[in-house]
Amino acid sequence: MNLTLIVLLMLAAGYFIGKRSEKRHYQSIIVREKELSGLPAIASRMPPEDAMYQQHLVQGNIVVASDYFKSFLGELIKLFGGPVVPYEALLDRGRREALLRMKAAALEQQAQFVFNVKFETTTIGEGWLRSVEVLAYGTALSPKGSVNNATLV
Repeated sequence: MNLTLIVLLMLAAGYFIGKRSEKRHYQSIIVREKELSGLPAIASRMPPEDAMYQQHLVQGNIVVASDYFKSFLGELIKLFGGPVVPYEALLDRGRREALLRMKAAALEQQAQFVFNVKFETTTIGEGWLRSVEVLAYGTALSPKGSVNNATLV
């Protein structure tokens, strides 16, 4: 009986604390996306040829942990099959945050835009200790002479 109560309390705490934490993170993401909206990040493999640029590899990554409630729900869904909806928000937050961190790194290089943007996702942990790492990387282009001590690619 005590074990059942502990599990139920952990599920409830995971649900409410996780929901609050996720909401805060999304609010932060939305604010920063507006701030960084002027820096285009595109998947095109070909850089623009209208000017000479310095090229810099930039990256941003994050490790996001799943809360106890989402882990529990994800394990239940795995039993019956189907889309694991609780992890979709986790991946969305991870991708958006990694992209924002990559854009911030590009701005430090005074980049005008980032091209050839790619994402890598890795699962860390198993079962109840599930987390995901999301890495966003691309090539930042800065006008020649705008970045100090930069290495040309």
